[in-house]
Amino acid sequence: MKKILAILLAGMMTATAFAGCGGGGSSSQASESKSGDSSAASSDAGATDEMTKDANTVDPSLFGDENNITLKVWAPDKAVSLVKEQVEAFKKAYPDKTFTKIEVIAQGEGDAGTQLLNDASVAADVFSFASDQLNKLVDAKVISEVAFAKTVTDMNSPETITAGTLNGKLYAYPETNDNGYYLVYDKTVVPEDKTAKLEDILAACKAAGKKFIFNCGDGFYACTFAFTAGVKIDGLEEDGVTQKFTQYDEAEAVKTLQAFSKLMKEYKGTFTSLDVAQIASGFSTGTLGAGVDGSWNTTADQDALKDKFGAAKLPTINVDGTDKQMISMFGYKYIGVNASSKFPASAQILAYYLAGETCQEQRAEKLGWGPSNKAVQEKPVVKDSPVLQAIAQQAQNACPQVNIAPTFWSPMGNLGNKLIADETKADDAAYFTKLLKDTIANVRDEA
Repeated sequence: MKKILAILLAGMMTATAFAGCGGGGSSSQASESKSGDSSAASSDAGATDEMTKDANTVDPSLFGDENNITLKVWAPDKAVSLVKEQVEAFKKAYPDKTFTKIEVIAQGEGDAGTQLLNDASVAADVFSFASDQLNKLVDAKVISEVAFAKTVTDMNSPETITAGTLNGKLYAYPETNDNGYYLVYDKTVVPEDKTAKLEDILAACKAAGKKFIFNCGDGFYACTFAFTAGVKIDGLEEDGVTQKFTQYDEAEAVKTLQAFSKLMKEYKGTFTSLDVAQIASGFSTGTLGAGVDGSWNTTADQDALKDKFGAAKLPTINVDGTDKQMISMFGYKYIGVNASSKFPASAQILAYYLAGETCQEQRAEKLGWGPSNKAVQEKPVVKDSPVLQAIAQQAQNACPQVNIAPTFWSPMGNLGNKLIADETKADDAAYFTKLLKDTIANVRDEA
């Protein structure tokens, strides 16, 4: 990081000398840290931001003496082809630089952090990752600060900047503002006016002899049961490891879990716990009426349903006569720069490009990804997308996927499996009271 900042600051000094002749600009502080630290993002990184040429490129002098550049990029499997195209466009944007090789390799965002921690020296220089991995990457000192903090902050939605900031420093380039899930349905099975309530969706699927898929055994989805019940997380305790929970009404939480379990039993054979990978194939074979799927599978679901494709925020569930909105997990995806990169300036400039306006718009158009870039959010590709609008609505009913303890996911998946298990009796309040307490204790590693 010191090397790239030296390169960038040297360029900035030259730019400032010329700026005095034609007027100057103002700088602003980065957003507050998600950990509650209100200090500004790195002043060194922010000071270089006037060297960005536009929303995609920077002054070529910021490459410094780096040439014959070799970089490795990790991208999600479904995005590899597009990222390869974007890398070729990146190389053309800097015709005076020699790129020996920029290799794009498939690597899921969910595992990128773990792979980087295994051996940063052989990992990608530039990589995509999910927001809940930031803490461990920063703690292990394997991720570099963003070199263009002010420009990146100005271009992207505030919540993505906040989630990418730790201890007052921006460590990640926002890539998406859509890392969540929503209701996807066959409009010939579930009418649009029946998508608001889970009970109506299940009834429509059952009447048509179709299934409804929700992955109860995956904590990323199953935490919806706990969140809807009123159990919310609030970052980590002071030890930086233990998950913190907010206070909740235990009796109301238990009633909510019972309501979910009761519906699962009532619609046994319709309500099915399967991996979301089965949703698109279920639509293709005509066996599925609706499901809860992630934004990353949008294209596959649309291809399967074509003009029958429908999307909506998650429905409500009735608990003792009151319809409660289902609360989900919602996060963001980022592009990070490996602190061990042998071409640190080039890696930063490539990350800036891939996270820029043009690339985000291309991902929205070709992959259906929701952009974090504020300019792209206002374009028709987002405004006219029922999926991105559904995800945006669900984001208002979600817990942010930041500061998540690694012990969180498995107990939540176990909770979901218990809810749908045949032997579980929905009317046994004492059972659910214990299940809830055990789930929280296991998340906090107190069992």
